[in-house]
Amino acid sequence: MPHYIIGIDGGGTSCRAALAGADGRILGRGKSGAANILTDPDTALVHIIGAAKAAFEDAGLDPECFTTTDALVGVAGSNVGEAVHYVKERLPFARADIESDGLIALQGALGDLDGAVAILGTGSIYISRIGGDVSYIGGWGFKVGDLGSGGRLGHALLQESLLAYDGIHPTSPLTDEVMAEFNNDPRDIVEFARLAHPGEFGRYAPKVFAHAERHDPVAVALLKASTQTIDEALDVVVSRGSRRICLLGGLAPFYRPWLADRHQPLFAESEADALTGSVALATKRFVTDAEVLS
Repeated sequence: MPHYIIGIDGGGTSCRAALAGADGRILGRGKSGAANILTDPDTALVHIIGAAKAAFEDAGLDPECFTTTDALVGVAGSNVGEAVHYVKERLPFARADIESDGLIALQGALGDLDGAVAILGTGSIYISRIGGDVSYIGGWGFKVGDLGSGGRLGHALLQESLLAYDGIHPTSPLTDEVMAEFNNDPRDIVEFARLAHPGEFGRYAPKVFAHAERHDPVAVALLKASTQTIDEALDVVVSRGSRRICLLGGLAPFYRPWLADRHQPLFAESEADALTGSVALATKRFVTDAEVLS
């Protein structure tokens, strides 16, 4: 039976999978919903398996074959041991490793070169590799970390909108727009926030960037505060020796012009995406030299 491997990129808003042969050539791709094992491990499992099955179907292969397939799963929340153990023991693959979404992004962006990635999406994490040594900054999750992320930026916007409603801070077109969306009733914001996941908060982040382009004072203040946390993390990345940094994630292109001038010369384009990196790491992890040569 052919040896199939599957790379998975599980993010806060969607989960992607790529099925490959032992040579690393991608045969099929699949996609499903959010897969953050820290905030919602059961839903993450459903979407990881769903994306894997979709990749098999895209390749024209029996989806049930994934039970004999080796998988490398790159997800947010992989630095929390309890969540990793819970999900890993329930994965249906023959062999599976769970790694940071930052690690697969690093591999995809830089290949085997030294450098770093800053992932700015629903969450945030920074990962660097110098001479084979890998180190992480951030990625501690929405409740105590993920500064600069879409989740935290959207949360800050809702918080600021309530402060404006109460007359503590000035209103602006941005806060007026947010309040209008919630029927000008702060209780609706409270009810939304009580049950919302990071990805749901993150849906408000684009409003901040859009209004900042119109010089909305609240949007500009929120972005300056958020960008400062990113620049502080990038300073640490640089202090550890990285001279090549790839900005990744859905918010990266929006944040880039707001970041400090001292970091601009270090930014580089990625070689490939995180899903490609996941497949590459899966190949290294699970495929023998004999299989590659055969």
